[in-house]
Amino acid sequence: MWTFVGNKNNKQWLWLALNPVNRQIIAFHVGGRSSVDAQLFYEKIPEIFKGNAGFFSDYWQSYVKTFENENHFGVGKDSGLTAYIERFNGTLRQRSSRLVRKALSFSKSLDNHIGAIKYFICHYNLQMKALHL
Repeated sequence: MWTFVGNKNNKQWLWLALNPVNRQIIAFHVGGRSSVDAQLFYEKIPEIFKGNAGFFSDYWQSYVKTFENENHFGVGKDSGLTAYIERFNGTLRQRSSRLVRKALSFSKSLDNHIGAIKYFICHYNLQMKALHL
């Protein structure tokens, strides 16, 4: 999902990894859409998931290249395998006004932008933990 900082010309992409068992976000990265950012994102995924889990994404080439040694599967939205992350993206946009593309409360600095996303994810994960106890 893309957002922006300062103005719409400064696009920032939000990379997310979600554990479908408990629907918690296990890693995120804010940056560009390049293979370099895909690698930075991959490095943030906890080691326990690497080699032990399957990764489902769209067909973006940076995913394919970065996750080639993992159990990576490119899937379309019609498969239903990206439903949880798509629902999270909708929830994130609904509850954090700075991520809405035409909001007045957009982020003016990248650090604050990342901080707001991290705060939301932490709060969301606590809610999901409480639901799955």
